[in-house]
Amino acid sequence: MQGLIQRVKQAKVEVAGEVVGEISQGILLLLGVEKQDTEQSAQKLLHKVSNYRIFTDEQGKMNLSLNDIKGELLVVSQFTLAADTKKGMRPSFSSAGTPEQANTLYEYFIAEAKKAGLTVATGQFGADMQVSLCNDGPVTFNLSI
Repeated sequence: MQGLIQRVKQAKVEVAGEVVGEISQGILLLLGVEKQDTEQSAQKLLHKVSNYRIFTDEQGKMNLSLNDIKGELLVVSQFTLAADTKKGMRPSFSSAGTPEQANTLYEYFIAEAKKAGLTVATGQFGADMQVSLCNDGPVTFNLSI
């Protein structure tokens, strides 16, 4: 499972000109599902996303997590994160999960994040989405599980 996280001051997702998900301070998570991923993979990624210390403390050091700051989480499905880009000039998606598997794990991840007490907004699985954000820092990390 791949998770590209960005520390944001705000972020939103639009589908066909309509805002479907929006957050203020927190994390924008672009979520990619690979064939071998399971609910356990989603649990591990959720733990990492919510506890990864990327927010600054009083001394200006990245020492606080999303949980610590009571920030918000915007989850956007992103199958292109599962691409193999090592060869040639065109990405291969042979390691990406099927749309059914990816949607199931995407929905599971969101449900578990809400159960964990996070404020969660989402994109729309499989849609043509426009994502806009104010990346804070910029701070961006690729988390692989």
